[in-house]
Amino acid sequence: MEDQTQQEQASPEIQKRIRASFDRQGLMGHLGARISRIAPGRVQIVLPSRPEVTQQHGYFHAGATSAIADSAGGYAAFTLFPENTDVLTVEYKINLLAPAVGDHLEAIGTVVKSGRTLTVCRLEVFGVQDGERSLVANGQQTLIRINGREQ
Repeated sequence: MEDQTQQEQASPEIQKRIRASFDRQGLMGHLGARISRIAPGRVQIVLPSRPEVTQQHGYFHAGATSAIADSAGGYAAFTLFPENTDVLTVEYKINLLAPAVGDHLEAIGTVVKSGRTLTVCRLEVFGVQDGERSLVANGQQTLIRINGREQ
């Protein structure tokens, strides 16, 4: 995995476009998720632990885990799209590798291949407890670029 401290930031224009789109997502706001990093082809989303995002055993719910992974990948793809375009998920598969526990989750979407129409992303979700990260889910996603959409 690439060292995030060495990774470049996306341009201010792209960061503004990504954050404006993210802020329009009702689900991310409802879950309490926030974008913590935007770089070209890579976005990280953080979800703090709260009872509202857990399941009956106290682990983060698979739906919350999957939702932040989906959004991280979608916005990673969106960082590479031109102005006046938008992004939609075509499909994604997620493997839940371990119970999702921690102070918070970190979902990282990374572009594997960006095409003219379709983009493929790698999805990773880590549980973070006292600064220690543990991979709890990974997956792959295909996204489509929609042309002619206003931001």
